[in-house]
Amino acid sequence: MKFHARPLGAYLALAFTLTSVLLTGVLVLIIEEKVIGQVKREIGNDLASLALQTSDKLDRGMFERYREVALISSQIAYAGAAMGNAAHARLLARVQNSYRFYDWIGMTDLDGKVLVSGSGLLEGADVSARPWFRQGMRGGYVGDVHEALLLTKLLPGQPGELRRFVDVAFPYANADGKVQGVLAAHLSWRWAADVERSVVGSSSLPSLETVILSAAGEVFLGPPALARKTLSTGSFQRAGRERTGYALETWPDGVQYVVGFSQTGVLIKDYPGLGWIVLVRQRVDQAYAPVTALRHYIIGSGLVLGALFSLFGWVVARAITRPLKDLAASAAKMQDGDLLEIALERTSYSEILTLSDTLNVLVANLAGRRQQLEHLNGTLEQRVAGRTHELTEAFGAVQASEARIRAIIEASQDAFIGVGPDGRIMDWNSQAEALLGWTRAQALGRTLGELFLAEQFRPASADVVSDFVAAGYQGALERHRERVVADRNGNLIAVEMTTCVTGTDGDMCFSIFLRDITERKKVEQLRSDFVSIVSHELRTPLTSMHASLELLEEGVLGELPPDMHELVAISSSNCRRLTRLVNDVLDLQKMDAGMMHIRPVLQPLLPLLEEAARSMRGAATAGRAQIVVDAGRDPALAANVDYDRMMQVMTNLLSNAIKFSPANGVVTLKLAPENGKVGMCVSDQGPGIPVAQREHVFEPFMQLTNSQGRAQRHGTGLGLSISKRIVEEHGGELAIFDAPGGGSVFKITLTTI
Repeated sequence: MKFHARPLGAYLALAFTLTSVLLTGVLVLIIEEKVIGQVKREIGNDLASLALQTSDKLDRGMFERYREVALISSQIAYAGAAMGNAAHARLLARVQNSYRFYDWIGMTDLDGKVLVSGSGLLEGADVSARPWFRQGMRGGYVGDVHEALLLTKLLPGQPGELRRFVDVAFPYANADGKVQGVLAAHLSWRWAADVERSVVGSSSLPSLETVILSAAGEVFLGPPALARKTLSTGSFQRAGRERTGYALETWPDGVQYVVGFSQTGVLIKDYPGLGWIVLVRQRVDQAYAPVTALRHYIIGSGLVLGALFSLFGWVVARAITRPLKDLAASAAKMQDGDLLEIALERTSYSEILTLSDTLNVLVANLAGRRQQLEHLNGTLEQRVAGRTHELTEAFGAVQASEARIRAIIEASQDAFIGVGPDGRIMDWNSQAEALLGWTRAQALGRTLGELFLAEQFRPASADVVSDFVAAGYQGALERHRERVVADRNGNLIAVEMTTCVTGTDGDMCFSIFLRDITERKKVEQLRSDFVSIVSHELRTPLTSMHASLELLEEGVLGELPPDMHELVAISSSNCRRLTRLVNDVLDLQKMDAGMMHIRPVLQPLLPLLEEAARSMRGAATAGRAQIVVDAGRDPALAANVDYDRMMQVMTNLLSNAIKFSPANGVVTLKLAPENGKVGMCVSDQGPGIPVAQREHVFEPFMQLTNSQGRAQRHGTGLGLSISKRIVEEHGGELAIFDAPGGGSVFKITLTTI
């Protein structure tokens, strides 16, 4: 699909337009956020003000009635016996007629019997069970809104109408100050509706609804749908904490309202108040109608302003890009060959002039480069021909090298198998055909397990190559391993296997060499059987001889002459030496036969070193040497070891170090971490081991020689060989180094945890 380039003026005009629209939009959003937020707060504050006015007017109305009843009770006490019940009735009638919301006002005696009332109602009735009587006897009392069934029946009104009242009561006394009864008034709750209409009804805000609730949340006054219900809206809860304010919330009817709230009984002293909550609510769509209109006006103004800025940007973009269009036209003529040099009319843009001069220089340079390219093109074919000849020779050399490698592999006495990273065979020489019975054509592309692994080993070897590639494990490479394979007919063959890897990642190749060691294994088996027979036949009489010599040495058969005692001691020592030799030979036999089982357990190494030092202190004292244990920087180092076998290694190494230490020499056991591994070192201050003998020191029956070439016979010559085999079975290494200041260091390196 071909891309059609557009003129720069269009992009500039678009950039100006987008910038104008973006800036206008940001400006509109800022103004809208600021102005509309302020308008919303003013609307909420107006509703809160109406709620506050209503609650204040309710408070003041109740306070007037509260104070009025208190004054009447004081007047009765002042008049004393001069006023009879008839005078009291006239006084109460005048008070009731002075305020139309007094539905009943009357006096009781101390027993709760109504003596007189302003309207004559309930006279003689027993009201001692009424809360207003009991509370009024104790002092001034204001009772919350309640229903009065008896009084509702006696008062004129609509049939079935259940009236609600607010009680105000005070005790009255005689001239001596002794309480004579209670003066009480029932104030009609219609008074609250009249107060609500006088405040909210006069507001210019449309569709307002007032809800008056008790301190417990019961609706006393409000829309019919909420009558006598209990509410616990957020505005109701906030009114108890904040006195007045507004909130935006959704009510139980599912409609969202802006609600102003206020609580009564807070501002007037000496008046207990009832803690009524006044809520003035208005639907959000009606309350925020001015906000919506204002938003539309701001957005419309922003669109008009954005259009004007866009038009201005388009005009400016055309003026800016006119010199560039002239330059582009001149460049097009130059491309067609109609113009050899760009000559622009006078312009005020220094960049355009610089660009035209630069283009003229480039045209001149291009002409020169064209000539150079034509010259180079003439010699290019010669260079390509020469390079092709070199590649052909290199390819021939590679083929010759491959042929030499193939000849070497074919001439090898060992079977060779090449395996790819996917575990499938890539190469198979003639010795592999002779050893395993599969031809090269039959072997290529198949897996190792299919061709020469015994049936019982095939499941475990299915993913061995992929696991090797994923883990990058190098421990099994370039080592001689004895394995048992199966030929095409299922016959088991003992082989020595060596594996190496060439290449990396996708080019990785495993080279496996197999050498038939069947005859060697037969010879080793004969040697093993011979050693086993000889060792077992020797150990039994040696044990008996050693026990007999010890009895003689201990004087069981009587005290021996000194010369005879010395001969018996020498014989006993040689018996012990022969027994150790037999035991060492048996250990080597077990190792060669694979019968020595290593059971490694994760454990700290310091206790093992300390126990080895403790067990050899007697030998060290006899050899006039001292054993020192150095825990190093990390005494908590641990590794997977077989405790008994590793103890055998440490005692062998300590025994050798003590034997070769000079008088008063120090043998050191040291524990040290080393690059994710742990080292255990046994060092002495003896004559050391010559470098030429170190590669043979771990061979069986090897005896070190001194500077005169004489063998230093301090043991059987099997201890170091056995120790090295045990360490290697743990996956570790045993090596020899020179000790600083003289002597030797035997170092065991194990993988730590």
